[in-house]
Amino acid sequence: MDDNLKIDEFIKKVNESKDNQLDLSSDEDLSIAIMNLISIEEHFFFTANKTGKPEYFDLLNTAREMRKDLLKKIVKDSEGEIWCISKHLLAASMRLMEVGTKAQGQGKKEEAQDFFKKSYQLYSLFWGLNLKLINMGEVKKIEDNQIDKKDDDKKGLLDKLGSIVKHAIDCCKE
Repeated sequence: MDDNLKIDEFIKKVNESKDNQLDLSSDEDLSIAIMNLISIEEHFFFTANKTGKPEYFDLLNTAREMRKDLLKKIVKDSEGEIWCISKHLLAASMRLMEVGTKAQGQGKKEEAQDFFKKSYQLYSLFWGLNLKLINMGEVKKIEDNQIDKKDDDKKGLLDKLGSIVKHAIDCCKE
């Protein structure tokens, strides 16, 4: 099945579901929890090194094992380096979100919006990969702004994935 059909099917499922949204809210919550676990790992690393207390590395490992277990619930396809790519997409998305929040707090609203946009694009790419909306075999053969060879829309790939994720995932759905 080509990517265009996959995306069409996915959009059809979104449109047919209750309130035009798939119930991926638990997975979205889980992805945010995973982002925070990655941040916790980073903080334990820096705390261990700044304090010289190796026991923080043990706590890092505890957080890492939990993150690995939870990531398995979302990342079903570990082809190539999809697992690591997914982890880093979430980590980078979280960091850009935090940098954007700091910039906004400093009154740098335009800069903050740029960080927020990039954060959401990476988050959308994470879901694009893990919901199988992107055919990796075709990525090198298409233009930067296309999802597949038949895509004539001029919006960029990340904007298209962002639109799909925005309509498919609603964290407020119970």
